[in-house]
Amino acid sequence: MTFKDFAKWNTRMSVVYALGVWTMISSFAYFKYTGRYDDSTEQEKKKEEVVEEPADPNTHVYVTAHTKSIITYKKDFVPFSTRLYNFYKSLSEPGAADK
Repeated sequence: MTFKDFAKWNTRMSVVYALGVWTMISSFAYFKYTGRYDDSTEQEKKKEEVVEEPADPNTHVYVTAHTKSIITYKKDFVPFSTRLYNFYKSLSEPGAADK
């Protein structure tokens, strides 16, 4: 291996190392910015937060890192999939609509 070969190899490895370092730094900045990487102090603060229970027993609250969803179940609600199934069944079977 000559000195010129060693210089080329050293330059190439320096570029690979620099690329890896910039990738690591930018990944950390991205995850910190989007909130996917939380410090332990921030996690402790989140643990202290208490989710309020709704007064209605038919209401369920789902909390994630980015959203809070409140789902209210209605009494005697028939899902659309069941409605479509019953409609298809009434068309395909004679006399099924009478039942």
